[in-house]
Amino acid sequence: MRRLLALLLLPLLLWGCGGGRSDGEVDVAIIGDPADLAADGLRLGPVGQHLRAARAQGLVRLDEAGQVVPAIAERWIVTDDGTSYIFRIREFDLPGGERLDARAVRDSLRTTIAGLRGTSMGLDFGKLRDVRAMAGRVVEIRLKSPMPELLHLLAQPEMGLSIGGAAIGPMIATREDISVNLAAMSPQARGLPRQPGWEEAVRAVRLSAVSAPAAVQGFADGRYDVVLGGTLTDFPLAEAGPLARGTIRLNSTIGLFGLDIRRGEGFLADPANREALSMALDRAALIQPFNIAGWNAATSIVPDDISQTDGTGDEGWAAQTIERRRQRAREVVGAWARTNGEVVLRIVLPEGPGADILLRGLASQWGEIGVRLVRITGDGVRSGAQGAVDLVLRDRVARFGGSLWFLNQFNCTVTRGICSEDVDFLVDLANNASDPAESASYMAEAEAALDALEPFIPIGAPIRWSMVRADVEGFSENPWALHPLFPLSRAPI
Repeated sequence: MRRLLALLLLPLLLWGCGGGRSDGEVDVAIIGDPADLAADGLRLGPVGQHLRAARAQGLVRLDEAGQVVPAIAERWIVTDDGTSYIFRIREFDLPGGERLDARAVRDSLRTTIAGLRGTSMGLDFGKLRDVRAMAGRVVEIRLKSPMPELLHLLAQPEMGLSIGGAAIGPMIATREDISVNLAAMSPQARGLPRQPGWEEAVRAVRLSAVSAPAAVQGFADGRYDVVLGGTLTDFPLAEAGPLARGTIRLNSTIGLFGLDIRRGEGFLADPANREALSMALDRAALIQPFNIAGWNAATSIVPDDISQTDGTGDEGWAAQTIERRRQRAREVVGAWARTNGEVVLRIVLPEGPGADILLRGLASQWGEIGVRLVRITGDGVRSGAQGAVDLVLRDRVARFGGSLWFLNQFNCTVTRGICSEDVDFLVDLANNASDPAESASYMAEAEAALDALEPFIPIGAPIRWSMVRADVEGFSENPWALHPLFPLSRAPI
């Protein structure tokens, strides 16, 4: 009887591991709002970013491993001083029969960069001097000072070219009810040599945007081959799924995961008090309930391995024992409470089981130093309670691995929390300094000034997870948690 039962169950197990569909499509679910499948413009969430990356490539793009690879530009050179990037674009015929030329590419880039003003990504282009069309197929991007991370910035989905209504690819999108069907464009339609027989290997991709519970359940039921966009907030759902073993893929990301100080009033008015909250956290213990191996904690805004400082400005308490740190924090809280009363902080976190676990950890640890944490439920950030919000979770993956990205997140023109115009001024000086050593010096000063301001309580690297069936090709973990859909089609490059 047991043998018979095993034979009956074997096809079900194989179906669960290998994918439940046989229609030749890769079904992808991104955790998010279905309305984001129709999102347009340049302010895109994860759903819109993945879709735009599939529909509109830029000069360069990111492959599945997060590496910069050619897109519209077939090759490029960087001048010795690092201030000029010269791209040669492919011979690309637009659907109307016109040839894509340097002027059209230049105009699209200029329009996009202008449209990014008022965003943190717009600030990331602070070193840009000009975009020029040179010969018919040559575009030059000139900088005020060297920016080694420029290619990664140009590879972002928002930088996909928009040339009228022409399809730039690498995929063509067709809306179907609550999903989007994506088909890879042929090599010759993408400015590449004809590759006989490429159609035989290509698979279509069907993209849906669903809630985290629906994504996990759909994966278990065989409706989805890939789930993208998971965060710490919903990670327990994936971990408890029936097919979790071997299918959960974690990205080793860089970015910001921690708490914004939303208002500098009361106890939070003093940077020393804000520092006390940070030093009292045992970050590894906060994440321990999630059983995530290799996660990196953080005690500073800019990661040490990309910081422009020499480390002398780092928190002296970071090397102390947690007992010593909490004793110091307890003294700071006690001194304030004796004059002003109990320290009560109101926090906004997303809804989800992971956020509930995080909240319990924060409340427990800060309770040991005399701080009481109160959660504002619902959309507290945009509700009438906004003025009373003290702390808000910031969970964002970096666009590129440079300190400029981290500093720009706290620029006074884009942040809703505590900021410093002096820090912004130093970053601006760094952007405009032609000498690399001078630029690095200004950036180091800006980092130190921002750390001293204590506008943010770092916890560690953002957590991003996916679920992927064993037979799916074209997926890889990467530091940017952006998983392009084009490689999933198995189309030749």
